[in-house]
Amino acid sequence: MSCILETLYIMTSSELQKKFTEFFEKRGHKVIPSASLVPENDRSVLFTTAGMQQFKRYYLFPDEAPAPRIVTIQRCLRTGDIDEVGDENHLTFFEMLGNFSFGYQARSNADETRTNADGPYFKKEAIKWAFEFLTKELEISANKISCAYFKGEDDIPADNESLGIIKKVTGFSDEKIKGSGKDETFWSLGTEGSPSGPTVEFYVDELEVWNLVFNEYVMRDGKYIESELKGVDTGMGLERLAVVMQGESDVYQTDLFAPIISKIEELSGKKYNIASCHSEFDSESLSDGIPKQVRDDNIRAFRIITDHIRAAIALISDGVIPANKDQGYILRRLIRRAIIKGKQIGIEKNFCAEFSDSDKVKRDLDAEETKFRKNIESGLKIIESQTEFSSKVLFDLYQTYGIPVEVTVEEANRLGRDISNRAIEQSSNLMREHQELSRSASAGKFKGGLADNKVETTRLHTAAHLLLAALRQVLGPQVQQKGSNITEERLRFDFNHPEKLTQEQLSEVEKIVNEKIKANLLVVMEEMSVEEAKKSGATGVFDDRYGEKVKVYSIDNFSREICGGPHVKNTGELGHFKIIKEESSSAGIRRIKAILE
Repeated sequence: MSCILETLYIMTSSELQKKFTEFFEKRGHKVIPSASLVPENDRSVLFTTAGMQQFKRYYLFPDEAPAPRIVTIQRCLRTGDIDEVGDENHLTFFEMLGNFSFGYQARSNADETRTNADGPYFKKEAIKWAFEFLTKELEISANKISCAYFKGEDDIPADNESLGIIKKVTGFSDEKIKGSGKDETFWSLGTEGSPSGPTVEFYVDELEVWNLVFNEYVMRDGKYIESELKGVDTGMGLERLAVVMQGESDVYQTDLFAPIISKIEELSGKKYNIASCHSEFDSESLSDGIPKQVRDDNIRAFRIITDHIRAAIALISDGVIPANKDQGYILRRLIRRAIIKGKQIGIEKNFCAEFSDSDKVKRDLDAEETKFRKNIESGLKIIESQTEFSSKVLFDLYQTYGIPVEVTVEEANRLGRDISNRAIEQSSNLMREHQELSRSASAGKFKGGLADNKVETTRLHTAAHLLLAALRQVLGPQVQQKGSNITEERLRFDFNHPEKLTQEQLSEVEKIVNEKIKANLLVVMEEMSVEEAKKSGATGVFDDRYGEKVKVYSIDNFSREICGGPHVKNTGELGHFKIIKEESSSAGIRRIKAILE
């Protein structure tokens, strides 16, 4: 039992799934099976990333829905933060418990408080049932639960309706109900005609477990207009719920992961023991004499193998095969990263197939591992021998030895060696050129530095230039870029700053960037020497690694940077810039995650 969370009794993950579906089935919901991890008729994403993804159309066209009330346990896969897997919470593959309602229309007079037993519903029922499920079905003490609601922001009013329902249903005092802004308690795709709305979040011991989205707006001409048709979209991660109900603080110690962890222990001869409740864990070594850094690396390796193998099995089961592009590339990357981490903890033979009962999955995993292990030793030796990593080295490690660029970056960092963003970007260009020559359909989905040259990635890359300039304007000219990771889904930007940014500072940065986007400024590229670039006022992080000529990208008089590209032609192509998170990256380094809507 964790020293952080306590429960009345232990409940297995399968019991949680059964209780959830039965609870909502009794309340008129149709049980719909999980959709494939590879979306059907939806090219906007590589994978199914949320429970509502297969139902998006029903919010606008509820008559097409198989029922006005639906309950699912949806298998999801997200790769945006794949390089952060290894801590207590990040996962690529997870299951989302969700209940949904489509086509609700608010009624005036006395009928407004009545909902057909099998028809659509809205805030009152969703909030009531969520609290009832947590406190009655799962027997979680109400003292452990708290809520958040949308307090209003910009031109969107506060969700006082939900606030009133929360107070009535839960009896909570104001101290247990937090009002939050758009970043935390408002959901929107940010695209024309898309459903949007405020959210209500439920927390257990300050761990967010359930998010209720109330789609009551539709975006028209960049504004949120009240929609005649309203809908409910909720999501509760099974893995997080298992943490609560099994009294753990680490998802990898729940029954969802325990069999995989146990098998890795057997294969490696090492133990997974986070010792999270022991103060001596922060010392240089524990009583067994293992240095803290070695123990930390081993724990991270266990978690990465567990998550990646679980995700790989799910992908292969849904028909994905290892390849050099799209879903197949992500699968290949997951498998190969797991193999390298297995080697790190002493697993020298093929092991990935050990975790599946399916002959088909076993064959695919074993074939990919056999192929990779032929070159892994040579590739890792090259990584260990390098003191400086050029784009060619990164490209050769992937092309010749099959080691993804992201894995090379991670292994180099583990050895205390930095790889410049420019080298990562240029290796991506080399990969693209190679694939074009070999008539490949598209570039690989790199996640280190700049992901690829897709439209979405290019837009976010340009937005990163605006972000740096805005940070320098708000915080001072001493601010420099210290790293970035840009995918087609989001940008992650590291910079030097000694303390957490205030909400006012973040809002000002966001405002400045969006003003420059709205101004529709031209993005101009010039080639010049490094010396000329410096004299012209251009900023750059890795000056000593540039060649004789560099590209300088200017955005009006606001931003001027040395960069390898690619960029949009003008800022008006970017859309709306939104900061979704600001956190510490390391001592003196802050990290911002942002998206374009």
